[in-house]
Amino acid sequence: MKILKFGGTSVGSAQRIKGLLDIVNPAERQIVVLSAVAGTTNALVEIGQAFLADKKDLALQLTEQHKAKYELLIQELFTTAEGLSKAKHLIDYHFNYIASLGNARFTTVEERAILAQGELLSTTLFHFHLEEIGVPSVLLPALDFMKIDEDNEPIVDFIGDKLNNLLAISPKNTLFITQGFICRNSFGEIDNLRRGGSDYTASLIGAAIRAEEVQIWTDIDGMHNNDPRIVKNTSPIANLSFDEAAELAYFGAKILHPQSVFPAQRYNVPVRLLNTMDPQAAGTLISKDGGNKGVIRAIAAKDGITAIHIHSSRMLLAYGFLRKIFEIFERYKTPIDMITTSEVAVSLTIDETKYLADIIKEVEDFGTVRIDNEQTIVCVVGDFSANTHGYAARVLDAVKHLPVRMISYGGSDYNVSILLDSEHKTEALRSLHNRLF
Repeated sequence: MKILKFGGTSVGSAQRIKGLLDIVNPAERQIVVLSAVAGTTNALVEIGQAFLADKKDLALQLTEQHKAKYELLIQELFTTAEGLSKAKHLIDYHFNYIASLGNARFTTVEERAILAQGELLSTTLFHFHLEEIGVPSVLLPALDFMKIDEDNEPIVDFIGDKLNNLLAISPKNTLFITQGFICRNSFGEIDNLRRGGSDYTASLIGAAIRAEEVQIWTDIDGMHNNDPRIVKNTSPIANLSFDEAAELAYFGAKILHPQSVFPAQRYNVPVRLLNTMDPQAAGTLISKDGGNKGVIRAIAAKDGITAIHIHSSRMLLAYGFLRKIFEIFERYKTPIDMITTSEVAVSLTIDETKYLADIIKEVEDFGTVRIDNEQTIVCVVGDFSANTHGYAARVLDAVKHLPVRMISYGGSDYNVSILLDSEHKTEALRSLHNRLF
């Protein structure tokens, strides 16, 4: 069985929803994972924030505005009175539900429930469209099988057991549709896998049922060797290893959700990145054996980085110092991206600043703290194993005219990362591209 995931732009209009059948083969056993219609999640976030701010009138106004967009969508998508009526009732149900949440005490629980409505709408509308044109399909509610634990980690065995049971109920059916992004948490509440989580859903499903392949369909023909929005003459990469893809996704390659590689890697399920707008393009295949030895593969950049520099003479010859620092970040569940150390200083970077003030307050007990905001990590991915030489020097030579703040090399066989002010990001990406490719 194959898993096919389509992002928001791939279901961004009635024409694109209809066009999914140019890619989806109803005769082949497949699970189709859909994101919300393009723009929906942002709109739902805005509605939820208005409710949280106790701006009920604004929230209801935004709800009606977005509902109107769906009413236009179904006018184009459905051609029969019966199909249009079912779609209209569906839209009324979901947007009435959103509006009703303003009548109770609104918390983050209700906010997460609002965010789930986008995927519930897109999948059911696609299911209704297939029904109208006579294509059999089964709607698999992700809330029946997609679950995370108290640490927000997916429970793969649970997902596999529940999903296999649901699939067994319809052994003669070949086309199944489910929602990306949404799940239930350890309390049974509606939750989500965070932004971009539909990729993660597809990978988790593929891992849980040991799928033949996971396909991620977007609006670009595979993973490129640099950011095509910034750098000219980039090219798609035909093959990547799981490790290379994980580094690129984590450090800024927008085409793939950072966590989506790991479930597929653990269960050795190939992931293929393909272009909805150009289905014939080869795209990128991510697999166990997809890496190339002795070459540099790609460059990616991650914005919104904050650097924390801690200077303390207590570090000198002191064991346990770094453990105490890391424990602070662990308590606030704040991941660290890069880290460098010297005898009396440690510098590290984070991209989640929700608890930054609290972290700084505790870290100041250990030494002098300096914060640098608006930083960017530029990551060069390739073969940087111990038996290669010269590649790291080429990377640094390409940015020798820029003020580099940190360098991370040796922690992985697959990347060299540099930190610099975000204002130098464009120049760094272009200079590295010209020097390395």
